Amino acid sequence: MSSRLDPFYPILDSAEWLQRLVPLGIKLVQLRVKDQSADIVREEILKSLKVCQQFQCQLVVNDYWQLAIETGADFIHLGQEDLEVADVGAIRSAGLQLGISSHSEDELETALAVQPDYIALGPVYPTILKKMPWQPQGLTRVQEWKQKIGDIPLVGIGGLNLERAEGVFKAGADCVAMVTDITLNTDPEAQTRRWIEITQPFRDSNYH
Repeated sequence: MSSRLDPFYPILDSAEWLQRLVPLGIKLVQLRVKDQSADIVREEILKSLKVCQQFQCQLVVNDYWQLAIETGADFIHLGQEDLEVADVGAIRSAGLQLGISSHSEDELETALAVQPDYIALGPVYPTILKKMPWQPQGLTRVQEWKQKIGDIPLVGIGGLNLERAEGVFKAGADCVAMVTDITLNTDPEAQTRRWIEITQPFRDSNYH
């Protein structure tokens, strides 16, 4: 059975963001660096690992699975296209945990085939982050996915905010991920604290 994830899962695009927010009490965070050279990404991962180790936070590296192995990150997160080219055997041999994105029934089957440590479902709600070819999944889909995957932790992502979080948990998600709700907030520190507070009940109890 997969290990339990912290219910609050922010996704940040730089080590600078991690240095600002992880000390506030974040225990699970994804570093998603886009369109940079391998050297820059490596440097970002190493800086992020340093702050995560200091504050007992699990670091998930997005996409760059070779660098995640090389730097000794906790987790690697792969989208479906990345999963096609990644060496899952090497990821497992290195002791990394693996999270996979899914947006459709076919993608869920592909994700389950590699026995991931969590599955992300998105977008739950409309998202401004990127052009998505998928319609918002909605809470019913969250419920269906959780019934299908059983003990594997389910991460809800896409258009999530403080008001919507409880519904996503009640539908069966073990964890909620967000990007813009924190990074575009006028006070990201205060917003991070609010997220930690509202996810506390799901941290305290074995709610599934």
